[in-house]
Amino acid sequence: MLLPDAVTFSRNVFLPITNVCRNQCSYCGFRRDPAHPEANLMTVSEVTKILDAGRRFGCTEALFTFGEMPEEHSEFREWIGDIGYSSIIDYLIDLCEIAIEYGMLPHSNPGVMDSRDIRRLKPLNASMGLMLETTAAIPAHEGSAGKIPSKRIRTIENAGKLRVPFTTGLLIGIGESREDRVQSISTIADLHIRYRHIQEVIIQPFAPKPGTGMADSPEPTHQELVETVSLAREILPDDVVIQVPPNLTGFYDLIRCGASDLGGISPYTIDWINPEAKWPQISELAGKLGGIHLRERLPIYPQYIHERWYERGSRLADLIEQYADKEGYRDEK
Repeated sequence: MLLPDAVTFSRNVFLPITNVCRNQCSYCGFRRDPAHPEANLMTVSEVTKILDAGRRFGCTEALFTFGEMPEEHSEFREWIGDIGYSSIIDYLIDLCEIAIEYGMLPHSNPGVMDSRDIRRLKPLNASMGLMLETTAAIPAHEGSAGKIPSKRIRTIENAGKLRVPFTTGLLIGIGESREDRVQSISTIADLHIRYRHIQEVIIQPFAPKPGTGMADSPEPTHQELVETVSLAREILPDDVVIQVPPNLTGFYDLIRCGASDLGGISPYTIDWINPEAKWPQISELAGKLGGIHLRERLPIYPQYIHERWYERGSRLADLIEQYADKEGYRDEK
């Protein structure tokens, strides 16, 4: 396979609004029950501090991530009620508005959502995301209502119906087979063919976390990642970009077999899902790409900027058009 002319990335800040989650995935080191001493709900002042720093570091993306439907826990319902909200989505909407005021383009990953919530978030998000992870029923997802594959597929499909530029992906090494990976990639491809909304597919390796049910499980091999990226490039339509996280993979080999994006990289915040894996320095990445041009993008991909998959005349639209160059990438001027 020919190497790409350029590899892209987005400069972001990572905002983990809460680590309380209804799911109980065996591999997750991020999730906490409300009673856990490390359980949290970020305040507006904590969020604005990060947004302000992100602005100073030249970031354009505010990545909002949190546990899925945390208000299913009664104690969390009290927390969110104490600050004047009935749900995490209501709170997220206000945080997205604040991010836009700080000059940041929101990209939200709220977990499984219905059409109503996607519709409410769309005017305030440049793009949204939900990892499919796998279409297989696996032991690692037992006790996790939000990890039923049909529910995740429905969320991705509803985003397509509403013309939301969308990120999804696979988590490799959580108990799925090679055939499961082929099926998962094929499912994503079918959704994109129908709705044209999948801007990128992440191929992310499982990384064992201390204290979790899969703490002693082996990581996927580098060869498994190479094979999966190759499969994804073969199965997915050409306009769907394959992303690999540079803090978790030997990314140059994966670029050689079809990946062309390194995802969100933060000069200020850590990867809260994999805090042990530091982001590479953006200034050092170009030297690791063997002469391939490193190009900064926005959280919304160029084709969706050109086709105006956002509300025209909005503050979000103004920001997108302010940051984008004529090709739809980050204006480097």
